[in-house]
Amino acid sequence: MTRDGLAVMLGEQTTACEPARDALIAGGTFMVWDGLVPADRVAHTYRARLRITQKRGQPTLGLGATVDLLFQAGQEPLRIGRIDAADMSWTFMLFLNATATAVLACTGVARSEPPDQPAPEAK
Repeated sequence: MTRDGLAVMLGEQTTACEPARDALIAGGTFMVWDGLVPADRVAHTYRARLRITQKRGQPTLGLGATVDLLFQAGQEPLRIGRIDAADMSWTFMLFLNATATAVLACTGVARSEPPDQPAPEAK
């Protein structure tokens, strides 16, 4: 999969797709894994992540809509992809069809600490 090909697939599936496309075009890293997973299994995982991020107050984009779309897809086999913004401020998870020719859903989560910054020490 090419960067340009993935950018074209990121339409208006969720509110996270445009920022994910922007991050990709701006030089963010991306990958799409080879394995397939049933959409409803991923839906349960991301429903839990939705609750956790809400509890923490962590900013997300399109997470609720992504969970809904994944449940609607039922047993459909999906590939999972990821885009990390070049500044590492956001990570976007992509859910593509089995042939990786269409994006079903996309969600983004703000990174709480940039990975190159040590966490503040507790006092």
